[in-house]
Amino acid sequence: MPRILIAAITAATLLLFLGPRFIAWLRANEVGQFVRPAGLIPEGHAEKQGTPTMGGLLILLAMALPFVILSSRSTEAMLVLFTTLACGAIGFVDDFMKIVRKRSLGLSGRWRMVGLVVIAAILVTVAIEVVGLPTTLDLGPFGVDQRLELGPVVFFVLVFLVVAGAANAVNLTDGLDGLAAGTCAIAMLAYTAMAFVGGQTDLAIFGATLVGACVGFLWFNSFPASVFMGDTGSYALGGAIASMAVMTKTEVLLVVIGAVFVAEALSVMIQVVVFKRFRRRVFLMAPLHHHFEMASWSETKIIVRLWLIALIFGSVGFTLYFRYLQG
Repeated sequence: MPRILIAAITAATLLLFLGPRFIAWLRANEVGQFVRPAGLIPEGHAEKQGTPTMGGLLILLAMALPFVILSSRSTEAMLVLFTTLACGAIGFVDDFMKIVRKRSLGLSGRWRMVGLVVIAAILVTVAIEVVGLPTTLDLGPFGVDQRLELGPVVFFVLVFLVVAGAANAVNLTDGLDGLAAGTCAIAMLAYTAMAFVGGQTDLAIFGATLVGACVGFLWFNSFPASVFMGDTGSYALGGAIASMAVMTKTEVLLVVIGAVFVAEALSVMIQVVVFKRFRRRVFLMAPLHHHFEMASWSETKIIVRLWLIALIFGSVGFTLYFRYLQG
């Protein structure tokens, strides 16, 4: 327990120390955010144009250093770190292309998916061959005493859906100041607690460093944000949450713990399908947080309420897992 707490505190402190210097460097080099064209985002977002972005690099640095120093660097934890950094690399390429092109379009969706397929393949291969992770889907946390044997191929498909789904869902959630960082901190806190009670100490240390880094990042990213995490951060955080779910064998609980991310992704899917089929909109604007903005909710009210919802569902997810372990 002491190492886990020290990991979180160290990551937060490191980010708070490095933050001002890193943000100043971003400003000096004009590494700014490019917002989407009018009509695709609420009007108030135009003022965010030019805000320093790629703050995800700061999160990754503040997380990785304490983790490597304080953990025993077990294979399962290093695999989670690899997935996090690899997903962050995809986001970094996307952010870099936006900055070079000076517009909001970066890496194409096709190449993002290719990258995520490769990451999922490496994650599955090492998890099965080296860690010895079973290729099963455990339904126990939902009270169903059953483990479905999927086999390597179907398990790979499951892991790819989890990784790609989480990375893109967190990316969609990252549309308001502090929303993604706060909800990711809450989700990762749940997984840190689950890893701890499950005896996976290195995973708990990893989760704690990421919680600390996200909390530290909120100091600069809370409304009005002085820096954005960019796709570098959102993809990395999505990859971290997904790989924690895989390595703790709690893929089914990700739907609960990541309820806000699921809702954000579903709102986009529903909006697109219904509009293409019926030429009508279910939401005033998607993702979901934009719908509430268009309904005249203030940005801070949306953020805090979604944080509270994330906290509730994160607590429910941990409770289901803990009850399963005790049973």
